[in-house]
Amino acid sequence: MASHSPALSHITLGTNDVSKAAQFYDAVLTTLGFSRVCKPEGKPPMYAKDGEMPYIYLYQPYDGRPATWGNGTHVAFLAESCTEVDAFYAAAMANSGIDEGAPGIRDNYAENYYAAYVRDPDGNKLQAVCYVEA
Repeated sequence: MASHSPALSHITLGTNDVSKAAQFYDAVLTTLGFSRVCKPEGKPPMYAKDGEMPYIYLYQPYDGRPATWGNGTHVAFLAESCTEVDAFYAAAMANSGIDEGAPGIRDNYAENYYAAYVRDPDGNKLQAVCYVEA
């Protein structure tokens, strides 16, 4: 099988409080196999799964205005199991996340679509999803 590059380089999520956002993402992304990448002092937090793209960055907006979330926009992380989706949701709820949909089958998408939706402390909407065997 031929090797290929990921279609995405990175995802940047805006934050108004880098420390609070990093605490949230340290807990939540770990459940999906991501870890924070060591970076020089003063650089924004960055996360990777197995050190590979796509990366997740947390930035305060360059223009100095408050970070806001996009209505109708969310980032969906592919989980390897329902257990990972459940852990993602639990970690979010334990770290200032906001419930946008507890783990469960979303048969309006597909009968094997298992997902959970949360918002981070800045209001960015996140999802963890896996496809269960029917």
